[in-house]
Amino acid sequence: MERVNQTSSVSEFILLGLSSRPEDQMPLFILFLTMYLITIIGNLLIILAIRSDPQLKTPMYFFLSFLSFTDICFTTTIVPKMLVNFLSGKTISYAGCLTQMYFIYALGNTDSCLLAVMAFDRYVAICDPFHYVTIMSHHRCVLLVALSCSLPHLHSLLHTLLLNQLNFCDSNVIHHFLCDLSPLMKLSCSSTFVNEIVIMIEGSVILVTPFLFIAFSYTRILITVFNIPSAAGKRKAFSTCGSHLTVVTLFYGSIFYVYLQPVSTYTVRDHMATIVYTVLSSMLNPFIYSLRNKDLKQGLRKLMGRRKPQAAPS
Repeated sequence: MERVNQTSSVSEFILLGLSSRPEDQMPLFILFLTMYLITIIGNLLIILAIRSDPQLKTPMYFFLSFLSFTDICFTTTIVPKMLVNFLSGKTISYAGCLTQMYFIYALGNTDSCLLAVMAFDRYVAICDPFHYVTIMSHHRCVLLVALSCSLPHLHSLLHTLLLNQLNFCDSNVIHHFLCDLSPLMKLSCSSTFVNEIVIMIEGSVILVTPFLFIAFSYTRILITVFNIPSAAGKRKAFSTCGSHLTVVTLFYGSIFYVYLQPVSTYTVRDHMATIVYTVLSSMLNPFIYSLRNKDLKQGLRKLMGRRKPQAAPS
């Protein structure tokens, strides 16, 4: 970060946010504060329910607890700064902007990798149930989580270091509500050729590989489910995958819309899609997973002390 004074005359950036109209700031503040609190409370309840209920000590819920924790961190990287900007100045320091961008990419891609790991878990559970306990051992689950967290941080570090090599000597106005690669690169007065090449090659691999892994896993799952003779067996198999597929569609649909396009075409229209995968997806995940999962709903009821009274023995 000491390169700031040497390579750039810009010491801070201005985040224009979602709206420049003063009358919009308070409603937006209330909206995103509400979404943030729901995200924190919902994901925290998921984590506590999984940790406190012995029936939820399975690989699927182990991964889900880490996904919820990542969602809390991911949203915290973005929303608190948005709330401050709604009520006061919209500036962010150069170092603060690069730090935010680093954690956005690190945590966002951790989410992506964890979704791929969860798809693999469902694939093994449905397609190879007799070897599930052996394949998804606790040691292997910990290793998968460790890889899902470490690789995205290396990816994010690479892009942050490359961005730090650019010069920002003219405008410091970011047409976004967060520090993202595309709008920052558009502000640079030096060549971004290397950055764009790395984004197209390495960035695309990091983004698309987990999605392809998910697609492969669910293709195999569908083939296996269609070969199940009983309708009840098919419904049970689909019920274990429905929540995850919903989250994957919401998350990857918005990400592909934003990032699978050239930097030069990035416009304000991408803000809504960015909100979906950064804020809305993290807020909805606890509802999506709990509403369609009887075991998790039972765990949440136990956590909240709302167990149904048992009938007296006759």
